[in-house]
Amino acid sequence: MLSTVPLLTLLALSVTGSPVEVRNSRITLPITRRLKFSNGTNLVQHDEARVAAFRDNSTHGRRADIPLGNQESCYTVLVGIGDPPTYYDLFVDTGSAVTWVGANMGYEKTASSFVTPWEVVVEYSVGFFTGILFHDVLTFGNAFTTEMTIGVASDYDEDMLHNGVLGIGPARLSAGSVKNHPEMELETITQRLFDTGRISQPLVGMFFQPSSRDGNDGGILNFGEPNPAFYTGDIAYTSVTTIPTASMFWGIEQRITYGTTEILPIAPGIVDCGSTYNHLASDAYENYRVATGANLDARTNLLSITLEQYDALHPLEFHIGDQTYSLTRNAQIWPRYINSYINGLDSGIYLAFKSLDTPVGHGEDFRLGYVFLQRFYTAFDIARSSVGFAETPFTDATTN
Repeated sequence: MLSTVPLLTLLALSVTGSPVEVRNSRITLPITRRLKFSNGTNLVQHDEARVAAFRDNSTHGRRADIPLGNQESCYTVLVGIGDPPTYYDLFVDTGSAVTWVGANMGYEKTASSFVTPWEVVVEYSVGFFTGILFHDVLTFGNAFTTEMTIGVASDYDEDMLHNGVLGIGPARLSAGSVKNHPEMELETITQRLFDTGRISQPLVGMFFQPSSRDGNDGGILNFGEPNPAFYTGDIAYTSVTTIPTASMFWGIEQRITYGTTEILPIAPGIVDCGSTYNHLASDAYENYRVATGANLDARTNLLSITLEQYDALHPLEFHIGDQTYSLTRNAQIWPRYINSYINGLDSGIYLAFKSLDTPVGHGEDFRLGYVFLQRFYTAFDIARSSVGFAETPFTDATTN
């Protein structure tokens, strides 16, 4: 198994905030949401392409085919590579497991850079990269340095907006990426940090503050022991599902209800920080549309509701394991102060849900994206093959 060690997450529009916190039990990094829009339809199309790619992955082996081009709403991390370090802006992705650099910014070799004999090839639904695996030193903030094996691109899709990818999905997603070694898996950053004794357990946790007009929509990503400063109560874990296609990713099973109406029966799906919206199987999506009285809006391709319908919205409840997590009416809608980014009307109210365009029973019947994750602390636990959730001080925020 090749080692793909550290690259931690810092959503980057700017890299400011608290310094990196390093303890024996955890590494905590500040993150900032990155918003870059050329037009609203691109954001919607990006999510749709990503969903289609994950679905198609079930018939294309074990590689995570995800779109890289046109990523207007995402999270990136600034990571220093080499000694002295050169900093790269990397797209953070729970839906893939290969970490690489070299897009739009050349890889700077230093005395710490060691080339391996392995070629790496990753094909995405929109884009690709090919290159060589290197072993190098990585730096996060000014406080933490470690080593790992990364891909260095010799060729990549010209639509790539960032300098590479930080893959924090399950290691099995990297199988098939190393040329002539189809069964080889690359060690992920989380596992590498644990194996080298940097953290106490192979776990990565995420906390996002909901979008707000004042720009305070950052958060943290931590490796190792979950950071209780960013959640309330206890984290409840549920096992990764065994049902394909969701079983390849950070996939879980859940049931969704709206008031007394069942929106989705117990079914498998994916927890994905790379998706903006929440996605539902087509019949569950229709159940939700009917229950809320929403209509499909041609401008945004999202469900639209009136102010009166918004006032009447019930909580949307996600039954995961023996816990129930509720999205308030405010948490179910797209942030209204950035309606222009989705080609919406300033006065419009749009539900932040999309259809998967396939009915229940296709192996991925929901996708929990950013609009869900910004309301709950989420922990991805490799050792227990499980995903955990906990409420945060912003679970019931009304910032939208």
